[in-house]
Amino acid sequence: MTARHRVHTMDKTFGAMMQGVDAFLLGRKTYVIHAQAFEPMPAGDPFGDMMNTPKKYVVSRTLDKPIWRDTTIIRDNVIESVRDLKAQAGGTIMTDGSSQLVHALLASDLVDELHLLVYPLTLGAGKRVLPDGLQTTFELRSSTPYPTGVVGLHYVRPR
Repeated sequence: MTARHRVHTMDKTFGAMMQGVDAFLLGRKTYVIHAQAFEPMPAGDPFGDMMNTPKKYVVSRTLDKPIWRDTTIIRDNVIESVRDLKAQAGGTIMTDGSSQLVHALLASDLVDELHLLVYPLTLGAGKRVLPDGLQTTFELRSSTPYPTGVVGLHYVRPR
């Protein structure tokens, strides 16, 4: 299997996961990385369209103005703001990276699903996926092994 085929397999999974995503909720660092990568993509690029179409919400006290189309900056009352977003009609709100934000959302019981990718390598110290002291329950909905050795894990809140 070629490297391109392996990447394509993961791209298809990501594309399926993006169906119904109405908004991205990101921390500032992840937002800037994504904005610099996707904002310049021309209309008609399938991946660019998928990433540029949803509304963007960035949690930041330091970002002066949005650098990615259709962005709202959340400066204060993050948890309350996210609760308000979740209460609005619409589809899925996705968070990518943004470890500090995800930790706060998990601690406030605002995460409904987790999509994790586990890579078969060790890099040393890194950021924790889950915050210290978190006591919550998620159920494994699916696991997807990829030819690269990466395993995708999809967890959901029990209802």
